[in-house]
Formats: sequence, structure tokens, C-alpha cells
Amino acid sequence: MEDLKLVRGIVIKHIPVGEYDYAVTVFTAENGRISAFAKGAKKPGSKLCGSVEPFCFGTFKLFVGKNSYTIIEADIENYFEGFRQDFEASLYGSVLLEIADYYTRENAEDKELLNLLYISLKALLNSNIPNRLVKCVYIIRALVTEGEYPGVPQKQMLMGSTKHTLEYIASSDLTRLYTFNVAGDVLDELERVTADYVSRFIDRPIKSMEMLEVL
Repeated sequence: MEDLKLVRGIVIKHIPVGEYDYAVTVFTAENGRISAFAKGAKKPGSKLCGSVEPFCFGTFKLFVGKNSYTIIEADIENYFEGFRQDFEASLYGSVLLEIADYYTRENAEDKELLNLLYISLKALLNSNIPNRLVKCVYIIRALVTEGEYPGVPQKQMLMGSTKHTLEYIASSDLTRLYTFNVAGDVLDELERVTADYVSRFIDRPIKSMEMLEVL
């Protein structure tokens, strides 16, 4: 009998393998980060075509091999198609995916980070919330989730509104995380703070963030 496994999560990256296949990384609710092959996914008409692209969220049926997983079916609930029409938003989304990839581990459940990633991707497609703010909120809250948030910087001269915003981001319920906006000068300070956090706590380049800086 085939050994099958169902997981629910978001595709955070894929790499071409050969002419028709992908090596896919899925951030799952049940098993943290999972690496799996998607055979034939690049072939037109394949049942996996378009279902193992970054940002795809849904349920994936895996064949459990001796040394690897193979995706055999995908039931996608949200393709986040808005990123395909908005290049800048897709870059911000890629920043979120890269940071998730940095923190996730094989077979290490991290449902809070997965939920944060999902609602943050949705927030990027909300025209009422600046993408810069979403990026800051996500980075700060990811640090909180992973136990690395150092608190409000004490050595930086920050406005009271910025300090209050940092405290709100760190402590609010996920459902209320994207229910506010800030003035431009506060957002500028938030970006400086989060850039400092990234340089201190993430010890590898975030390529999408570098591309945003170029833009």
C-alpha cells in the first residue's frame, strides 16, 4: 500500500530539476518546512502545473518515499494571483517568503509563523495598507514568534508614536495586526529599526530585499 501524507501550507520556493520537474519547498502547518519533488509540473497540462508556484496555499498530497517526498496532487485554496500583476508587491511578498524559509525547519511545527505569513501576504494585496508597513510588521512579528525580538530600541532616538507602534506590533492579536496605518515619518523610523533587526538577527542576505533597495 502506498504511503501517502496530506499537508496544508504555502509554497515558499521551487527550483527547476531537469526538463520538466521542480524541487519544491512547502511551509506546512503540520511538519514545518518540507522539501518535495513535483514531477512533470513544468509540462503543459500537468495536474500540478501552476500549483507548485511560490505563494500557492492549499493542501498537498505527498507520496512518502524512503528518502524524499513527491507531490502527487495539490488542492490550491489561494494562488495569490495579485502578485502576478503587481511586480513590486511580488517583491515584498518574496521578502516574506525568504524570511519564512530562513526560520522554518524540517519537521518543526510553527503554525504561528505560517498564520503570520498568510495574513501578511493578504495584507500586501490590500491597497489600503502600504507594502512598506506590511514588511515592517511581518519582520518584527516574525522575530517575536521566533523568540528573537529584542524589544523597543533604547539607544535610538525614536518618536513616541514609533515606540507605541512597535509595542502594538509585538503584542497585538494576529487578527488585528493589519488594522492600522502610520504617518510617513513613523514608517521611515520603523523601516530603519527593522533594517537594523534584519542585519543583527538574520545572518544571510535577503535577496528580494536587496532588489527592493535597488528599486
